[in-house]
Parts: sequence; structure tokens; C-alpha cells
Amino acid sequence: MDSQSLQLPVMEAFYTLQGEGYHSGKAAYFIRLGGCDVGCVWCDVKESWDADIHPKHTLTQIVNEALQYPARMAVVTGGEPLMYDLGALTTELHNAGFETNIETSGAHPFSGTWDWVCFSPKKFKTPHESIYAQADELKVVIYHKSDFEFAEYHAARVNKDCVLLLQPEWSRMQEMTPLIVEYVKQHPQWRVSLQTHKYMDIP
Repeated sequence: MDSQSLQLPVMEAFYTLQGEGYHSGKAAYFIRLGGCDVGCVWCDVKESWDADIHPKHTLTQIVNEALQYPARMAVVTGGEPLMYDLGALTTELHNAGFETNIETSGAHPFSGTWDWVCFSPKKFKTPHESIYAQADELKVVIYHKSDFEFAEYHAARVNKDCVLLLQPEWSRMQEMTPLIVEYVKQHPQWRVSLQTHKYMDIP
């Protein structure tokens, strides 16, 4: 199937700064695909869950929109983007000169050719085994004290060069941040990720 006929549901696409994780602070074009079956209770984009309510775009449309902006880092997120085979999308983005990044819970089989894979596992749906060898960044959202143990469980399964990040869930930031700071001081293989876009009040 070519780039004119293959379509993906796009909830939104926008140009902003990457707000969190390893690439925080860089200009990036975000492509948020519709559809998610993970069901995080604290999800801040629950409107992304139902793929059927979002318009389908061809790969050519998606890439041409991205080309309107000067940065050449494309971040594919969701929803849960790995619900779809993303091989053709990453090929088209690479052909247009983009660095390809994905943000995923890893709940579906891995697909696509990515320059950076942010793996953010969730307790609500077990990750597919294919994600562990691919992850460049393990970003675990800390909502409850038990999430530290959850983070270590997944850290033991990613490759040795994977960047390990702990991020406070925004609504519980005041409570969780001091715990994360102390945890990183005691376990320095971890680093802190903050949702800087929320501090800056940008998308």
C-alpha cells in the first residue's frame, strides 16, 4: 500500500517544543494518532482513545503538513501509536528528512524504523516483549509509591544503554516529586523528567 492510499487516524498534529523526556526543549512536530486500548486512569488525552472519531489522513498529507515547519524532528504519539503498523509512515518521514521519534506504552508489537524510542510502560496493559530491545528511553510516570518497583521491573528488561527516567504524574506532582528526588539520589542510574511544557503553558 502506497503513501497515497494508506491512512492513519490523526487526532491532532502541531508544532511545539518537546516538553518531557530525553529530548526535552527541542522543537518538534507532533503527530498524535487516534486510538488507544491501554486506558490509563490519569490520561490527559482521553479524547484520543476512540480512533473512529478522528479523521484519517494519508501519509502524504501527514508528511506535507510536517514540512510546513522548520524543525525536522517528528514525534509520533497517541493514543497508542503501535496499534498501527508504522513502517510506511517512518519511511515517508525519513525520506522527507525527518528524525523519527515515538512515544509508546509498548502494548502492541513494535513496528517502524525509529531514531529514538521512548518507552513509557503502563500498569493497565502489559507491554509486548518486542519493545524492550528497541527502547532508547524508559520513562516511567510516578503516580503512586508502588510505581518505583514497577519502574525497576522494566529497567531490568531494557538494554544497558537505555536512558532511565522517572516523571511525576502532573496531578500528583507536589506529592511525588520529593519522593522521586530522593529515589534518584539513592539510585543514580535514574534521572528526573518533568513536563516542562505544562510549566510553560504550551501544547
